[in-house]
Amino acid sequence: MAVAGAIVGAALGGLTNDKLGRRYSILIADVLFIAGAVIMALAWAPWVILLGRIFVGLGVGMASMTTPLYISEVSPARIRGALVSTNGLLLTGGQFLSYLLNLGFTKVPGTWRWMLGVAAVPAFVQFILMWLLPESPRWLYRKNKKVEAVKILRKIYHPEDVDSEVEALRLSIEAEIAEESSIGKGNIFSKVRNAWSNVIVRRGLIAGVGIQVAQQFVGINTVMYYSPTIVQLAGFASNNTALALSLITSGLNAVGTILLIFLVDRFGRRRLLIISTIGMVASLVMLFVVFDQAAIHAPMVSELESSHFGLNATCSSYLTANDASSWNCMSCLKASSVCGFCANGVSKVKPGACLASNTITKSECHGEHREWFTRGCPSNFGVVALLGLAFYIIAYSPGMGTVPWIINSEIYPLKYRGLCGGMAAMANWISNLIVSQTFLTLTHALGSAKTFLLFGCFAFIALFFIYFFVPETKGLQFEEVEEMLRGGFKPWPLNKVSLVDFQQKGEKQDRQVEGLEQN
Repeated sequence: MAVAGAIVGAALGGLTNDKLGRRYSILIADVLFIAGAVIMALAWAPWVILLGRIFVGLGVGMASMTTPLYISEVSPARIRGALVSTNGLLLTGGQFLSYLLNLGFTKVPGTWRWMLGVAAVPAFVQFILMWLLPESPRWLYRKNKKVEAVKILRKIYHPEDVDSEVEALRLSIEAEIAEESSIGKGNIFSKVRNAWSNVIVRRGLIAGVGIQVAQQFVGINTVMYYSPTIVQLAGFASNNTALALSLITSGLNAVGTILLIFLVDRFGRRRLLIISTIGMVASLVMLFVVFDQAAIHAPMVSELESSHFGLNATCSSYLTANDASSWNCMSCLKASSVCGFCANGVSKVKPGACLASNTITKSECHGEHREWFTRGCPSNFGVVALLGLAFYIIAYSPGMGTVPWIINSEIYPLKYRGLCGGMAAMANWISNLIVSQTFLTLTHALGSAKTFLLFGCFAFIALFFIYFFVPETKGLQFEEVEEMLRGGFKPWPLNKVSLVDFQQKGEKQDRQVEGLEQN
């Protein structure tokens, strides 16, 4: 529901950005965050939590669209790139902090209410501090509030730089308005149709939208949203343990974002994407093998162990099964949502009991110092599964994590950049919704192992898509990107216009400059 709200919020963000400005859009997003967090914390029924999630999603959609734009427009040019990159680092760092806080809240009464309600705190702090920050000078200038825009620019830049910045802003906005008018009038559908009829834009859209969809269908947000659940599927029964081990995924995601800052301009966008996707395919196959073997070698269900807790406590599906003697832990959990597995008291990988899943039997199981499982099964493969999960995150984060957004900012002609960037962002959110909404259903229908294999197949398809359809944009001017797309991008320099041609051209110019310097 949060992702569904984010899709709508992104659309609303586009409207409020133009009508009210960047600053007020962020303030509205803060109000939505606070309202959603308070509603969830005070929820008296599941539907109330869903309502709160919608409010939070609306805020996410507006903020995700507005924040990078606002940062880039109010930052001094000399530190603009660093600040925009830092925004991505703070996103992943914030995820790590949220897992850490949630782990702490498992020790206090009202656990989940605190976990959901505390989200109002940073939103409230930002709401207060945003009143101390200026509106975007670029938005003010476009709204003919030129005096206010110049006043803000004087606060951002040194006095000797203000006049040149004002002139650069004027020329940029005039060019932007002229470019926008050249797209044509009409509704959004006619603008999209005009964009698609342009061969350069069409090839850019195929690459840009394609990698945004691929980013979600390799399963990353599913891993981030459900990492505590995945840890339990790997055989760690305790909720506290699952949350603690989830810190690994969010921490590595933050580390990978730091790596990206150092690698993206050195190795190039396309190479990072290919290396990242190869790593994800390998790690997803590894997760498939680990989870598959864990299911095959799951502890058996013992009739003696089950009857130890009494017939009333034993799972009814196990009692009525014809082949109960061949049941293992996974058979027990898959048989019914009301079945749970109580591990053997001596060793959790030895035969255990298949019991009815309720608070009484769970308490009886814990009372004998046994572990209680309802999602995954006891296994010796848990550590290997965590290594596979860590490998997956570290492969994803520096490549597929952020590079699709970078490519989408570079691959479209100027006059189509806003329209095409919005289409790519919407494709990302919709794909996010589809994957996150189906993950738990897939794990129930296919099992954890085959679900990871399915994501691995998507990653393998994405690898071929990137190789054949996504060009390298590192170090190229926008005009050079357009020329490359006009000639038809090919993965190898078989066409006349390719990245290698531009690189060779640059190397030739460098040699000419070196010769002049020597002379």
